[in-house]
Amino acid sequence: MPDLPSPKDATEAPLFAECWDAVLSYADLCTAGSAAAQELAAEAFALGLREVRAADAGAARGRRTPRLPAIPLMLTAVRTTAASWEAAGHGHRLDPDLRLWLNSDRAARYTGPPLHRPLALRGLKDLQEADAALLWLAEVEALPMVVVARRLGLDPAVVSEELDQVRTLFRDRCHRDHLDTPMDTVCRRYARLLHAVTRSTPPAETPEDLSRHLATCEGCAEAAACLRLHGGGLPAALAGGVIGWGGLAYLERRRRAAEVRLGARRPATATAEAEGAEAAKGNGRARAVRGGLLAAAVALSAVALAVSMMPFGGSAADTARGDADRQPVADPGVLPPSRTPATTPTGPRPAHSSRPASARPSTSPSATHADRRIPDPEPQGTSTAPADGGDGPAPRTSAPATCRVHYEVSSQWSDGFQAAVTVTTTRSLDTWRLDWTFRDGQRVSQMWDATVAQDGSRVTATAADYNRSVPAGGTLSFGFIGSWQGANSAPRDFALNGHACARG
Repeated sequence: MPDLPSPKDATEAPLFAECWDAVLSYADLCTAGSAAAQELAAEAFALGLREVRAADAGAARGRRTPRLPAIPLMLTAVRTTAASWEAAGHGHRLDPDLRLWLNSDRAARYTGPPLHRPLALRGLKDLQEADAALLWLAEVEALPMVVVARRLGLDPAVVSEELDQVRTLFRDRCHRDHLDTPMDTVCRRYARLLHAVTRSTPPAETPEDLSRHLATCEGCAEAAACLRLHGGGLPAALAGGVIGWGGLAYLERRRRAAEVRLGARRPATATAEAEGAEAAKGNGRARAVRGGLLAAAVALSAVALAVSMMPFGGSAADTARGDADRQPVADPGVLPPSRTPATTPTGPRPAHSSRPASARPSTSPSATHADRRIPDPEPQGTSTAPADGGDGPAPRTSAPATCRVHYEVSSQWSDGFQAAVTVTTTRSLDTWRLDWTFRDGQRVSQMWDATVAQDGSRVTATAADYNRSVPAGGTLSFGFIGSWQGANSAPRDFALNGHACARG
């Protein structure tokens, strides 16, 4: 298995942090085992990185071409890499249902004539890249508006309005692209009727003859999903149209991951108040976040990915190969039940005629794949920890611990690793500081959702301004990238605000 893409390169690190967990999640859907998923994800990330660099080089020479935002671009690279595996005789490492899809006319749509490609894919490419990123993060990654605003450098008070404008732009692009698609006379007549129905305010009732046509014509049904922006079908249309095979399964994973992030970030009873505070402090926080390489918008993404990759109804083929985490795959034209959808600055956002420009930094979520766990050798129970944050251990106590720490290495390569730390506390906290000691001289190079300080082997992670408060029984979480040599054992002596934590 090749080494994982190194996040140490200044160019690659933000892209790695933004996309790796998404790439690995989709690669896991596409493959027949953990090792194959890691290898497919690594090859796809390298392919996507080459595409990003080629597009940037062309733009520098004045030859800008339409490009998907980073996450969907990397996900399409996974699909392309899987197709190359199948062509090279390595298809036995892929999901059997994916192999059938790769050898069908559905897969050929993604490499055939541009006017025959999925409408959602064409519409997303037609948007400004910043607009497309906003649409994808909100609709497919299902991130809360406050998180989307922080990632893209937008004012939280207006991000919902921005999203509504981008949805309208996307619908206009899809309508134009739909009319450009070669179709027969019947479909063209219904295409104009579909446009008239979806453009009315409020949306008009679907005529009975149009409804019957949409039930039998996959192309027109695909267009209806893209044009009916408030009917619950847009996330499925985007995921199915851009990713292709497994799009709806990926969508469900990301929705579950977003629910974990949102549920653990703040108490449910305080959500409205916290959202208002976020909006009031949005601009100042965005400036603070820009100081780190990895944006603080990725709270609990390691934990979220772990939850999102838990099994929930695998197919018979999945069960036969012993991997219950495979999910049934619906065609892009088949829509799921209605559901409400949930980094350093790169310069001013390109303006278009419908709305003002705004500056957005590129996103940088954390990378993780919690299913591939490295065993944790730390024994359970109350651990020793220095009360003052120093290197020496405090006396062991028989009193029950008021906190429990889960430490997990989610990715590891030749000289580096990525880890996630989740702490459950029995006491409410106004702020927090977590200390631990590395056993093997590891060094933390980057951390998100906390501020890091390291003195020798002792590390201190301090709360960010937006996740200081933790309710009794709640959790706090953060992640980091570190380096290691020789060994990479789990840390010891975890202490929360000076109190020793149990491991679990």
